[in-house]
Amino acid sequence: MPEIIEGVSPTRMELLRLSRREKLAEKGHDLLREKRDALIGEFLDVVSEVRDMRREVESKLSEAFESLIIAEALIGVEQVRQISMTTMREIPIDTSIRSIMGVQVPILELSGEAVRKLNERGYSLFDTSAAVDRCARSFEEALALIIKLGEIEEAVRKLAIEVEKTKRRVNALEYIMIPRLKATRKYIRMRLEEMERENFTRLKKIKAMLERRSETG
Repeated sequence: MPEIIEGVSPTRMELLRLSRREKLAEKGHDLLREKRDALIGEFLDVVSEVRDMRREVESKLSEAFESLIIAEALIGVEQVRQISMTTMREIPIDTSIRSIMGVQVPILELSGEAVRKLNERGYSLFDTSAAVDRCARSFEEALALIIKLGEIEEAVRKLAIEVEKTKRRVNALEYIMIPRLKATRKYIRMRLEEMERENFTRLKKIKAMLERRSETG
């Protein structure tokens, strides 16, 4: 049995006010439920994107590490390490925001191309092999995919938070607020009916008293 709202007066004005609140709560519940369902749909779509992107990242990293092993076998581990030190660079990322069902999620984009030209990597093309070039290219491609994966995973996280928040609001309206409004309205109607019966009984007694006085007078 839902609890009634405390502090309400059993009046017709209060009954009318509660009726309006209940209608608004039911309308809000319907809208929030629609939002929840739409958010869940968006969430599942983005989760599917994350799954596909993770597979792509894993495949590209596997390719990159295979290229790294081949390069190390051809020119030596120390030589590859020295080359990696010369190819270091900053990775500037542009950030912006997009909205999914009112949820603000990030957009991450590399400032410039992830994959550099051969002469932009900083190592000598004469002292290395094509295996090093393939290795560098694979890791640069993996980097671009990892940044994209980070963007999508953050969207999933934010959508999950919003889905949970909306679910809590739907449940609060469905299982707490609306039942309490209904219970309070029922209580007020019962009290009003009881007061009407009491008034009717009182009026009958007063009428009977007046009639007796009239007869005796």
